[in-house]
Amino acid sequence: MTLEVVATRRRRWKLYTASLSIALIITIIFSICIGSSFIPPLEALKSLFHCLTLSMNVNPIYEQIVLATRLPRVLMGCIVGASLSLAGAILQGMFRNPMADPYVIGVSSGAALGAALAIVLGLGFTALGSATIPAMAFLLAMITLIVVYNLSRVGSKVPVMTLLLSGIAVSIFLSSITSFLSLFAGEKLHGLYFWLLGSLSVARWNHVIITAPVLIACSIAAMLYARDLNIMLMGEETAITLGVDVESVKLMLIIISALVTSIAVSFTGMIAFVGLIVPHIVRLIVGSDHRVLLPCSTLFGALFLVVCDDIARVALAPTQIPVGVITALAGGPFFIYLLRRRKKEYTL
Repeated sequence: MTLEVVATRRRRWKLYTASLSIALIITIIFSICIGSSFIPPLEALKSLFHCLTLSMNVNPIYEQIVLATRLPRVLMGCIVGASLSLAGAILQGMFRNPMADPYVIGVSSGAALGAALAIVLGLGFTALGSATIPAMAFLLAMITLIVVYNLSRVGSKVPVMTLLLSGIAVSIFLSSITSFLSLFAGEKLHGLYFWLLGSLSVARWNHVIITAPVLIACSIAAMLYARDLNIMLMGEETAITLGVDVESVKLMLIIISALVTSIAVSFTGMIAFVGLIVPHIVRLIVGSDHRVLLPCSTLFGALFLVVCDDIARVALAPTQIPVGVITALAGGPFFIYLLRRRKKEYTL
């Protein structure tokens, strides 16, 4: 590969990243403006800058709506969408197929069960405090991913059909346990119902403060393994001959994907198919090089979920649809499309 080709490719990658970043910023501003009461974009920007500079005269009602309600919800949408998309891109690269995502292979169900156990059973660990729910979600998410991976593994490979069947079976099993818990939820049933649908309506600043550092740390960690993921696309045997410690890399990637999934699910509930749709679309545009696929999937995932939440807020206003319903409506047909496109590979 010539230096000119490499330079051209890097310029193209920078263009993709910059374009997605600008689109995300514009979408965030637009999302802050819409809702049960429309806020003019200029007033929304004045409210944002006022909290930083304290040098502008702003409408106190607009400022309260923007800073206390809409901004944390939009930022949480960015974090959750980016987290699920990052996890999806990692899992699709590790399993070498576009069908894997945290929801389809059961990780989201495992994380939701962990959160549901903490809620319904009233689990609370003094050492963890308010982090009990995310900790339980992470533990169940990691266990679920390891179980599904080992159930799906045939020799050194993970066949797509086996992965899907194992993930769906485990997901159904875990979802049934979550449903069973609802029989004993009592006054906590509303909270459990929230986990099953997925929503950003209860997003608060403390949620953003907890989840944002986790996403940033996991994004940086994932980028450190981007080269290894690229090599693993050629097969595990080839990766081993090229010096990649495949099992160690898999373990770290499993931890990263489980962590970002669980931290997202623990605060917003089960939001389906984001990790399936976004990496696949981004891969069609930027290619399979994880050095650009991972950051672009993260940015586009944030953009995608914020737009879905906008639709959820205004489609049946003043009633708000859980954003998990919107992503499921989009992801279901997309999943069927992928199955039909690759059905020849599933012939037994």
